[in-house]
Amino acid sequence: RDARVITMTRQVLLFVSLLSIGSVLGQVSYTIPEEMAKGSLVGNIAHDLGLQTKRLASGKARIYTRGSDEYIELNRERGVLLVKERIDREALCRQTTPCALHFQIILENPMEFYTVIVQITDINDNAPTFKKSEINFKISESTITGAKFVLERAVDLDVGINGVHHYELKPSDNFALKVHNNADGNKNVEMVLQKPLDREKQEQISLVLTAVDGGEPQMSGTMLIVITVLDANDNAPVFTQTTYKATVTENSPKGTVVAAVTATDADQGSNSKITYSITNSVDDVRKVFDVNEENGEVTLIGNIDFEESQNYQINLLASDEGGLTDSCKLTVDVQDVNDNKPEINIMSKSNVISENAKFNTVVTMINIDDKDSGENGNVQCFISDNLPFVLKASTNNFYSLVTDSELDRERASEYNITVTCSDEGVPSLSSSVTLTLQISDVNDNAPVFERSSYEAYIVENNTPGLSIFTVKARDADWNQNARVSYILEDSSVNGVPVSSYVSVSADSGVIHAVRSFDYEQIKDFQFRVKAQDGGSPPLSSNVTVKILIQDQNDNPPQVLYPVQTGGSLVAEMVPRSADVGYLVTKVVAVDVDSGQNAWLSYKLQKATDRALFEVGLQNGEIRTIRQVTDKDAVKQRLTVTVEDNGLPSRSATVIVNVAVADSFPEVLSEFTDFTQDKEYNDNLTFYLVLALAVVSFLFITCLVVIISVKIYRWRQSRILYHSNLPVIPYYPPRYSDTLGTGTLQHVYNYEVCRTTDSRKSDCKFGRAGSQNVLVMDPSSTGTMQRIQSEKSILDEPDSPLEVSPSVTE
Repeated sequence: RDARVITMTRQVLLFVSLLSIGSVLGQVSYTIPEEMAKGSLVGNIAHDLGLQTKRLASGKARIYTRGSDEYIELNRERGVLLVKERIDREALCRQTTPCALHFQIILENPMEFYTVIVQITDINDNAPTFKKSEINFKISESTITGAKFVLERAVDLDVGINGVHHYELKPSDNFALKVHNNADGNKNVEMVLQKPLDREKQEQISLVLTAVDGGEPQMSGTMLIVITVLDANDNAPVFTQTTYKATVTENSPKGTVVAAVTATDADQGSNSKITYSITNSVDDVRKVFDVNEENGEVTLIGNIDFEESQNYQINLLASDEGGLTDSCKLTVDVQDVNDNKPEINIMSKSNVISENAKFNTVVTMINIDDKDSGENGNVQCFISDNLPFVLKASTNNFYSLVTDSELDRERASEYNITVTCSDEGVPSLSSSVTLTLQISDVNDNAPVFERSSYEAYIVENNTPGLSIFTVKARDADWNQNARVSYILEDSSVNGVPVSSYVSVSADSGVIHAVRSFDYEQIKDFQFRVKAQDGGSPPLSSNVTVKILIQDQNDNPPQVLYPVQTGGSLVAEMVPRSADVGYLVTKVVAVDVDSGQNAWLSYKLQKATDRALFEVGLQNGEIRTIRQVTDKDAVKQRLTVTVEDNGLPSRSATVIVNVAVADSFPEVLSEFTDFTQDKEYNDNLTFYLVLALAVVSFLFITCLVVIISVKIYRWRQSRILYHSNLPVIPYYPPRYSDTLGTGTLQHVYNYEVCRTTDSRKSDCKFGRAGSQNVLVMDPSSTGTMQRIQSEKSILDEPDSPLEVSPSVTE
């Protein structure tokens, strides 16, 4: 503003000096720029007119103008002109130059007026403007270069240098700007094509036309020029990619969109309409895929299997209606789906393996094949736990089934090994195969008997060849290795080979008796049986068998006392004064059997007088059961039966002669014909011959009789000695009368020495003080002989029985 005031002042001073020289009318001129602020100083009018400020006040100075707008006001107190309203030169004068305000200042008393001219100078406060902010041109891409296109001029309200100075067109790739000055001073603006257009490259071009004025600072205006390039069929379709890639999952349903290819044609309209097609002719692509002619979508029309083809190459063609084409390739990768189970192929296998196979022995080779890929084709195989085998993986999906621990056919003779293979797909698929493996036997087990020892029982008097017992041994091995043979081991029983007692069946183990056993000779024996298998080398074990012989009631009781002889009669004397229960004698018998077969009972079978005597059932004691009377016969004959307890029972009978008398003469007279009562028919002839012999040859006959008796007793003792009976004979003791009234007043004292061999057993009797026994010899014609107590019944020194009876008168 200060610069403009200085300029204005210079003008005013210059004007005043000229006015003072060349005019006397009172005129002053000021020059001010437009757009000054309200209240700005225009000029000191009082000073410039040479007036006092008091004169302005007293003369009531005022401004007079013909126009209705007052832009200048007078300040009388200060004597200056001020801007009353904002002055816009363009609104006030438009394009007219110069632009000035004319008004008068009038004074009264006296009346004076002065002319004031205020020239308004232009400032660059307006930018060039175009009538339209945007204009459009449609130019064909086939337009030749040099074509001209007239542009609209810009308008600048400012004048002079502040008006439009020049034009600029940007960008200038295809067009150049030419400005022509007309004779009227106006300018024509043209746009000239200097480079051919290509709609396919740039369908629309936007240019900016700028008009710049010459003011300070410069101001400009712009207009947008939009050029639409019209199409010509000069472009073929072009695919967006030369090679497309797509992925499709195998087993996808028909109609699945695999991919969409896109081709563009830079042309427009019918020139840009594209048709898509598949050009594959050799392979089966057209049977699997189809392309939509309009939008380029490739769809699935057939079955797709990753295992048959993992990718497809589809040749696609894009054609416009003008016959121009472009081609591309669509590579379709088939994505695997876990739709195939692992295949287990047995490369080689052994159906049989020995139970003594070493560790890591290969049993089976397996190859695994899964047609899927990636994780779907990664296969892991395993077998059941708790098996003596392990599955080892090798390269290229090969597995080896090998032994992992010791095999024992006796524990498991066969294995069903299930190999399961699973892939890593989601969900996982698996397959399995069962291998049957037989374990061949090795002879590693010896036969084992069912028991650690055996006991068998057999009843004596068995039939030779009788089956006694069966031993049984089992061999855990198989077939020939388990075939058990039974062998009787060599041993002896009582110095005799055991094979003479029993035999063993080699196949069945049945033990047979070779001989008939006699319990009284041998009661038990034992031997060993060996069980041997058929392996190579054979294994064996043995067991002890004990045979217990059971007694059979095959021996009748044997009466040891009283001794029954054919040469003399023995009679027991019972005094007539004997009380009830008087012990007459005792029948002593033994049974070489054992157990209940040797339990003996005594019964009185026959008696001269049953009311006089009785026999103890268990002890064989003969006692009186009543008082003896004079009416009782002197000679009493008792028949006692001895029975054992066997089934069936066996018995023996003994005849006991009893003399009921107080003296021997009485007994002698009664016993003279005693022997004639024998039941045997031969006795009568025997007595007649004896009587004749006694008469004729008394001495010789007595001697022969004595010798005969001796020989007879010796033979009886030898028979007893040589008998193989193991039971020790029982010899009667001497009896004592419990009442003290009988003639048997003393007791037989005896000693028993027993061994396992009955022939070596001794039974010795001590000597008694006396014995009341009568021996009646029929050849003595009634003469009673007294047997001395020192005389032995059996004279042989090795006799098992020594009895020294004596008769006391």
